[in-house]
Amino acid sequence: MEPIAYIHTDFPTKFGLPRQSGLVEALEGQVVFLPAYSKPEAFRGLEQFSHIWLIWEFSAARKQGDWSPTVRPPRLGGNQRMGVFATRSPFRPNSLGLSCVRLQGVSFEGGQAVLHVSGIDMMDGTPVYDVKPYIPLADCRTDASQGYTRQTATHQLKVHFPAALLEQLPADKRDAAVGILQQDPRPGYSEDPDRIYGVAFAGFDLRFTVTENQLTVRSVEPLDKP
Repeated sequence: MEPIAYIHTDFPTKFGLPRQSGLVEALEGQVVFLPAYSKPEAFRGLEQFSHIWLIWEFSAARKQGDWSPTVRPPRLGGNQRMGVFATRSPFRPNSLGLSCVRLQGVSFEGGQAVLHVSGIDMMDGTPVYDVKPYIPLADCRTDASQGYTRQTATHQLKVHFPAALLEQLPADKRDAAVGILQQDPRPGYSEDPDRIYGVAFAGFDLRFTVTENQLTVRSVEPLDKP
């Protein structure tokens, strides 16, 4: 296989990415196709769908050598082991990811096709291998069980983002910034109230602390600041 496109997002690193697609609808990205796959007829009819599946590579989690049959899901505290095929861990025999995102539009810019999407959970520059329409009749199972993820499904933090700091972000990035912080970017086993964490997002370093269920933003600094 070879990539057919690369997605551009506001995340230069993995830290802070939502653990699943669709958790923060305000997060936007652009899937830019390589010229060889940008033929307009290849996208005919795609605009009729509200959501699409993206099949992509965990390119920042490539692992050399043998794969491990078990992993420690961070949301379980990093202590319990689960079978790799019972998780969505990036450390897999084949490092493929699957995301359902909202399709905002299709455009053709400079000979390249671009899908404008939201609800993303991918780093900037992530290679995309395929795109498929999300079909509710086949893809939605209302009677599906949640497995062990039921215990972490509703985990969110209360976010205190002082207005003076929030206003340092572009207006169209503020909802997304609050959304990713609500999802608790920390590893599941981290509970140090004095530790200052940082998320690189949209050209800024968002620094914060967490006490119990309260996240407080401490500073917002441009990433390119000397």
